[in-house]
Amino acid sequence: MVWAWVRVGIGVLLGAVTGLVELVYLIWAGIILIPAWPQPRTRRAAVQRIQAGARNLAEVERWRLAAFLRAENASDYSGARAVEYLVLRWAVGLLGGLVLLLFLYGVAVGVLWTRDVFIGRSTLVLVVAHFVLGVLGLFLSVQGFLGIAAIERHLARQFLGPSAREVLERRITELSTSRAGVVAAIDTERRRIERDLHDGVQQRLVALGMLLGRARRAPDNTELLAQAHEETQHLLDELRDVAWRAYPAALDNLGLHEALLRVAERAGVPVRLRYELDERPPNAVETAAYFVVSEAVTNAAKHAYAQEVTVDIARTDKLTVRVWDDGVGGADPGGSGLFGLARRVAALDGEFTVDSPVGGPTVIVAVLPCA
Repeated sequence: MVWAWVRVGIGVLLGAVTGLVELVYLIWAGIILIPAWPQPRTRRAAVQRIQAGARNLAEVERWRLAAFLRAENASDYSGARAVEYLVLRWAVGLLGGLVLLLFLYGVAVGVLWTRDVFIGRSTLVLVVAHFVLGVLGLFLSVQGFLGIAAIERHLARQFLGPSAREVLERRITELSTSRAGVVAAIDTERRRIERDLHDGVQQRLVALGMLLGRARRAPDNTELLAQAHEETQHLLDELRDVAWRAYPAALDNLGLHEALLRVAERAGVPVRLRYELDERPPNAVETAAYFVVSEAVTNAAKHAYAQEVTVDIARTDKLTVRVWDDGVGGADPGGSGLFGLARRVAALDGEFTVDSPVGGPTVIVAVLPCA
């Protein structure tokens, strides 16, 4: 948190410096453009030169915004747009510098007030007054920093934002990637189901066939038939598990809440479920949310050695799924399970993040659009 404020402060400070540079540059541009204006050829050359310099300054601003104010912008803007951006941006930079100076002045005055308190040169009334004024000044300074940062992001988005063409190209790339991811996820799921059938159900079917064969040949087959009956029960449990992992019927019949309650019951580790939805989300969103929780809980129980898992399901304009466990951490987002979840969420234009430092905790968050 402290570093975030320091980062914003550095960004505002650098913005004040670049704002002064941009003001000088615009004055220089006006000086060379006025005498060149009557001559078309000279005017075109001057305009091109000014626009090239404006793009260089705008690129510096893009770096500053990305590094200190967490604002990403496109690089396909024109030189004319860069000039328009600088015409407005220099004033914002100098305004940010003024806010920073006021903040530093307040800090210096606060240090002097503190010194007066310690050496006994200040009365109780002055101490209270200085404290109230200091809190008020700090509040105004913080609001000033936030306001400058918001204006900076807005201007950059307005003048240096991606063009319609770049937005479409990004969207096409995202759709192509998500489509390929969905195909790969389907193939992975098919292989998993085939492995479950081969290693579990098929083996039990072979054992059941052998028991029935022995029972047919044995004169007293009561015990063998009892074993065969028990094996059929195990076989049914295996089939239910495979079907449940492929797609739980409770999700369609009873909804996401009941399906997640069953996940909690079968988890093998205590699961606290907080479900805060007033109505059912769309089917595709329900399915993605279910598999995110199911995979995360399974990983926490089998690999993270967690003692407890917390699942939060909430919705504003989007559905947010958050799974937290107190295990050993170290989950690999590139592993088949988590990577498959990321592709499933990306197919719905959602966001999927995994935070799992070694030693824990592991926090998995999926944000799914519900429109």
